[in-house]
Amino acid sequence: MLVPLRAASTPSCGSKAGALGALLRAGLPVPDGHAVPLDVYTSAVRGLHPGTLARREGPAAARAAILGRPVPAGLREALAAALEALGGGPVAVRSSASDEDAHDGAAAGQYTSVLAVDGPDEVVEAVRTCWASLYADTAVAYRQDRGHDGDPAMGVVVQRHLDAEASGVMFTPAAPDAPTLVEASWGLGPSVVEGTVNPDAYTVGADGSVVTVVADKRTRLDRRGDRLVTRDVPAPDRDRRVLDDADARRLAELGQRIAAALGGPQDVEWAIADGRPWILQARPITAALPHRTAPSPTPAPAPAPAPAPGATVLTGAPGSRGTATGLARVVRGPANFGRVGPGDILVCPWTDPGWTPLLRIAGGVVTEVGGVLSHAAIVARERGIPAVLGVPDATLLLADATPVTVDGTAGVVTTTVD
Repeated sequence: MLVPLRAASTPSCGSKAGALGALLRAGLPVPDGHAVPLDVYTSAVRGLHPGTLARREGPAAARAAILGRPVPAGLREALAAALEALGGGPVAVRSSASDEDAHDGAAAGQYTSVLAVDGPDEVVEAVRTCWASLYADTAVAYRQDRGHDGDPAMGVVVQRHLDAEASGVMFTPAAPDAPTLVEASWGLGPSVVEGTVNPDAYTVGADGSVVTVVADKRTRLDRRGDRLVTRDVPAPDRDRRVLDDADARRLAELGQRIAAALGGPQDVEWAIADGRPWILQARPITAALPHRTAPSPTPAPAPAPAPAPGATVLTGAPGSRGTATGLARVVRGPANFGRVGPGDILVCPWTDPGWTPLLRIAGGVVTEVGGVLSHAAIVARERGIPAVLGVPDATLLLADATPVTVDGTAGVVTTTVD
């Protein structure tokens, strides 16, 4: 029923588990755990044909059918024994689909992971939740966009939960002389990967130099018992560096080892807990970042013609290259999703995976918070639409239905005000 994470491979346990298994075998610091193989999912849905059900009745019907199935006999007992072997306490239950973390599409944020899960019954339910997330509306739409017509299977990683003091994302270099890019914030990683906080940004050069831009980090995510809670960051810590130069270099060195073990540049999720860095996930980088020599939430615009009289110019982080002009659509939550039409410029506080369908039709994206290594930025780059992130008060300064030009290469948003 379970495979030790150290022995996990992509063909048997899915991409995420396979990568983590390879990193453990290479001596990288990955939290210990087990993988629920793909064939356990296949056994659970045998005769159900969830892909056919999703195409015939919709993704919600497929999710409901998967959640309504009993888990295969013996899985609960195997998970209980695995939890005991890990020493008890909460675990992280992470998706490991057969079609995610691929070179032609990361599926970043499309499948579910559940943190702070405690007890065998709760872990069983979290495993079922990961299985059902194969047919989340956003995941189905993502697969359709990528031309993936087959029905994937879902493995699951169950590993020790880390109460991170700090966490973030790292992009390893694409060339020997290129820098490592690191984004970091306080608390657990979803704040950075989902783009709900402006993270500190670090560029670690091949020569060990570190360039740092410290962000105003307003909130953090932490575990409280079996729940995750968002709370305000104390004022003295908001503009305090998350990482010192030695921390940033240590992560960059780990990034080089990860890239060597997995055979190419990697998008890495990491955490610092118990005073040491840990690797939580590694996937291939699927689309290049806009060129930058140093990270900055408010970079200087690239040389460009002067704006027309009366124009408003806003700057942010260049998240996805290219230029697009369209009507600004200010969206503050799912209730406003229906207002976005093809070619509109999505202007929002932030985006999480639930907003991915809007990126299918939007001509460009502007957010008030979020880093260039977040899931939304990754999806924008895969789709080839420009994105400018971390533009303060964008939803207030950009009037709805105003023509807007987004330059995702320079990190500039220009609008003409009547």
